[in-house]
Amino acid sequence: MQASEASVPDARRGNWVDTKAPVWARPYLRLARIDRPIGWWLLLLPCWWSTALAANKAGLAYPDPVLLMLFFVGAVAMRGAGSTYNDIVDRNLDRKVERTRNRPMASGKVSVRSGSLFCALQCLVGFGVLASLNHFSVILGLCSILPVLAYPFMKRVTSWPQAVLGLAFSWGALMGWAAVFGSLDWPAMALYGAAICWTMGYDTIYAIQDIEDDVLAGIKSTALMFGKATPMAVGGFYGVAVGFLFLAFWTANTSLFSYVGLGVFALHLGRQVFRIDLSDGRSALAIFQSNRNAGFILFLGVALDAAVRHFGG
Repeated sequence: MQASEASVPDARRGNWVDTKAPVWARPYLRLARIDRPIGWWLLLLPCWWSTALAANKAGLAYPDPVLLMLFFVGAVAMRGAGSTYNDIVDRNLDRKVERTRNRPMASGKVSVRSGSLFCALQCLVGFGVLASLNHFSVILGLCSILPVLAYPFMKRVTSWPQAVLGLAFSWGALMGWAAVFGSLDWPAMALYGAAICWTMGYDTIYAIQDIEDDVLAGIKSTALMFGKATPMAVGGFYGVAVGFLFLAFWTANTSLFSYVGLGVFALHLGRQVFRIDLSDGRSALAIFQSNRNAGFILFLGVALDAAVRHFGG
């Protein structure tokens, strides 16, 4: 691989974008973070949690597989669109940070015009998914545009950009419930609160990678704000997330397996907190990425709960 086509540091070495994709397409695939699927997993999982929780409440045997697939396509498309928009806005800041200076927009491999057209194309795919849902879900999904548009600017003005990311990245916790029932209720709202706190925790861990460069570039983050108290802060975010999840399950009248999944999820998050090392950016990335497994465990617990309750009586 030529140096000019090197992937960014947090992409897996030897991923198919770097080795198999056509050379002309690689900058666009990197712009959409196709070489780093953790982003769309973390966007997708609250959608799946919500769909599974709604299946429990509705007495269904399993989450609607069509909805799960639609949310998968939508998450990949909208993660790509959001990342493309973020990189257009942040292209000058990204040049000042070691981890991001080789991104396609910051390095000049993709022009602003081409990036904007690519972003619009991904948004069209996302809107196609949204339009297949009920009317209430379409309106609700369109409302997510506000925090998405605001997020890239928050790191310039507040030490809490992770909170705005949480508002945007957690929207799926509302969407699954809305897609099933055509409305919102307390379980979905509690699930949204849980996903926001979960996002704030894992993105604070992610921000540990850039602490030194962020100081030089004038970028703000919760990791910078909390400093040595970052592990305690992440533990607080995760603790509140677990509390909101308990409330969501209780108000949705779930049973044993949902709480078992929650218990394993909580243990996973607790282990993350104890592994945090503020001087080790590589470890922070690995801990951040482990949240895909944590979130999938929670989904499996809620989905299994629906099946057991349906077939067991």
